Amino acid sequence: MSGNRPDVVVVGSVNADLRIEVDMLPRPGETIHGGSPLWLGGGKGANQAVALARLGRSVALVGAVGSDQVSAGLARQLAAEGVNIDRLATVEGPAGQAVVFVDPSGENSIVVSPGANGAVHPDLVRRAHDELAGAKVVLAQLEIPVDAVLAAASATRGTFVLNPAPAVPLPPELLRRVDVLVPNRGELAQLCAAQPPATVDEVAALARRLPCAAVVVTLGGDGALVVAGDTVRHLEPPAVTAVDTTGAGDCFCGALADALADGHPLVDAAAFAVRAAALSVTVPGAQASMPTREQVLVLPAPADRHPEDRMEVPHDAR
Repeated sequence: MSGNRPDVVVVGSVNADLRIEVDMLPRPGETIHGGSPLWLGGGKGANQAVALARLGRSVALVGAVGSDQVSAGLARQLAAEGVNIDRLATVEGPAGQAVVFVDPSGENSIVVSPGANGAVHPDLVRRAHDELAGAKVVLAQLEIPVDAVLAAASATRGTFVLNPAPAVPLPPELLRRVDVLVPNRGELAQLCAAQPPATVDEVAALARRLPCAAVVVTLGGDGALVVAGDTVRHLEPPAVTAVDTTGAGDCFCGALADALADGHPLVDAAAFAVRAAALSVTVPGAQASMPTREQVLVLPAPADRHPEDRMEVPHDAR
């Protein structure tokens, strides 16, 4: 990789998103009419890398695109955002693709076809060993094969953050290597083989069942819950008008990684991420909605249920 090593390395997916506005999200067996289709850059890895770059963070993306013109455009778009793509491989076939339906309230349903993301194998990740080992934070998701995520975790010497989306069964070896796990309610429930939690207390109880050092559960319009040991912190977001929630979770993960790279305590990092994610839902699209640092800092801080309690990021000895 040319130049200085990045503060944050994102290991994950790159997609071409087809966004369609609908009056209501389709139910099984139902055909509905949608608005004009709009092609946008997406993929959880790419979205999180763009979120970091928009915040001014030095960031590199480890992943893969295809050999088609769509893939070439996605790579150019990432580079234009300031993401280092030296470790973005090109493989035969199409790019990953996602179809995103968005209803008038901003809620979405997404179907993903892996494409080139399925070719992100452990050997590809290991080629970026020096960057992974030198990064302050490594951030991964699950739109690439799990064994590639494990390879990234094994190479990490800083803080390893995993966004377990979409939720799939994870080997205990991987979970034990996670410093900060960032699921939403549904993903948390699937990881714990439980019913989706209805209350903050139920979220905390499920989070404690996981062997990770710390868990930050994104709660949509209810903000986020930080759980580490006996400490539970509920951070409520500032009031905003949601236009499109696509990419909000990715914005949260990127902003969390950004703040952790600066050495902020986990609760403070999560509070910054809550503000960034709240701002992102006010703009349509995923990557297009990622805010700058200046935009985030003008928002009021989220309400903190336990302001007297501060904790550092737990970090297990590897």
